[in-house]
Amino acid sequence: MKDLFDRILANKGPLGKWASQAEGYFVFPKLEGPISNRMKFQGKDVITWSINDYLGLANLPEIKKVDGEAAAEYGSAYPMGARMMSGHTEFHEQLEQECAAFVDKEASYLLNFGYQGFMSVIDALVTKDDIIVYDVDCHACIIDGVRLHMGKRFTFVHNNVESLEKNLERATKMAEQTGGGILVISEGVFGMRGEQGILKEIVALKDKFTFRLLVDDAHGFGTLGATGAGAGQEQGVQDGIDVYLATFAKSMASIGAFVAADQEIIDYLKYNLRSQMFAKSLPMVYVKGALKRLDMLRTQPELKAKLWENVNALQNGLKEKGFDIGTTTSCVTPVYLNGSIPEAMALVKDLRENHGIFCSIVVYPVIPKGLILLRLIPTATHTLQDVEETLTAFSSIRERLQNGTYKRLSAAVAAAMGE
Repeated sequence: MKDLFDRILANKGPLGKWASQAEGYFVFPKLEGPISNRMKFQGKDVITWSINDYLGLANLPEIKKVDGEAAAEYGSAYPMGARMMSGHTEFHEQLEQECAAFVDKEASYLLNFGYQGFMSVIDALVTKDDIIVYDVDCHACIIDGVRLHMGKRFTFVHNNVESLEKNLERATKMAEQTGGGILVISEGVFGMRGEQGILKEIVALKDKFTFRLLVDDAHGFGTLGATGAGAGQEQGVQDGIDVYLATFAKSMASIGAFVAADQEIIDYLKYNLRSQMFAKSLPMVYVKGALKRLDMLRTQPELKAKLWENVNALQNGLKEKGFDIGTTTSCVTPVYLNGSIPEAMALVKDLRENHGIFCSIVVYPVIPKGLILLRLIPTATHTLQDVEETLTAFSSIRERLQNGTYKRLSAAVAAAMGE
């Protein structure tokens, strides 16, 4: 019989095999200093395009004041225990009411983490007789949640309404046999490509099929829609989203999440959501902090306006210089280049060391082999000067990629890894 660890020791995985070359620099990097448009990386000042602090709330004095006061009053432990037993407070209820009102739903329920919460929401909503149909490019938390499902599930081609319709036809026939229902899952914004989910087209299919729609709007909440209520509001179909989930970890620059729906659905989830029933309550420091952050989302629209000023400047500038930014319709700004993983390492090192630009790098297996994706997250704290410096840097690295400079620099790394 094999030792369980034999496979792990022999195969570190498609990303893990690069650990000795990448760790501490390309992955698990250490950004230092106050969260802002400019931070420090390995002692050098860099323009930071990898922090999901969309509205620039993280380091505002008024935010830190509320966080500090809550920590001083309650510490990090209060309330102790799960909410059903001993960890429930009026402030948790207040935050739920305000979150629901903000996204135009009857009720909401707090979640300790978006990833954990989404998995548990999927698990609670379906039984083995139900069918799940979800976008193939959905976030890992959705994929992991679907894996918990004991029944049938189908994927549809990313943002392809014809593929969704075919899979709904299959799911409908199957549900008629099992006696179950259908849950469709998509995202408000797909965080890697920046595309909004085709929520309007999905909701329109309710005229033809019977299903419920669950949407993860982590990147849309606070950034899209007239009031920041997200992708559903942006597309005019918020009413058609049956279960809406957003995280506090992006626009709210904190920890936690919430799920919103009709009151009866939230009442059901409160008593059946295992990740919350058997977990400690969200600490008060995050609850009080979230109330302040949500108030700023409601009362300071200039934060979102400044965000989009920077988004438009960056994305329009990249397109004018001939860069491929895909079909993003959100703040997420992907830049697609052609090259190997070793070339990507050389390119990013050049960006950071010689141009002072820090952005996330995405390579195979997250995207197809031969592609390099540089992912930029504009925020309200960025300046137009940041944008100009970044556009100049990107023009330089593209030229070096195309003339083979990075291929020569990375040859030793590629040879060592057998690439």
